[in-house]
Amino acid sequence: MTLMPQEIEVWYILPAVRSELSKKMLDLGLNQVKIAEKLGISRAAVNQYVKAKRANAIVLDNDVKSKIEDAAKRIVKENSSIMKEIQQICDYIKTERKICCYHQKVEEIKDDCKVCFE
Repeated sequence: MTLMPQEIEVWYILPAVRSELSKKMLDLGLNQVKIAEKLGISRAAVNQYVKAKRANAIVLDNDVKSKIEDAAKRIVKENSSIMKEIQQICDYIKTERKICCYHQKVEEIKDDCKVCFE
């Protein structure tokens, strides 16, 4: 069975983004309880993200990590909307066609696949 792009986003990309956000917000001084509240997840989930016990099927590239770091700063320092920030990161991943690279890491797809962009 071939995974749909939406499944890649929900099962792999979103958890990876949450994981990286958790780590960055922790670096910026938030504790795991506050991070969990902002992300709308349990403290245990945050702990697993921080310790890399969850969401490690794909490794986000440095461009995406940079976007996440900037988003974490806005969330912590400016109280920016977590939903807005995550949506912008996911949009960036799709518009820059990075979703294809992540899809290829979890499933064999053709290099010339254009399903998401036709």
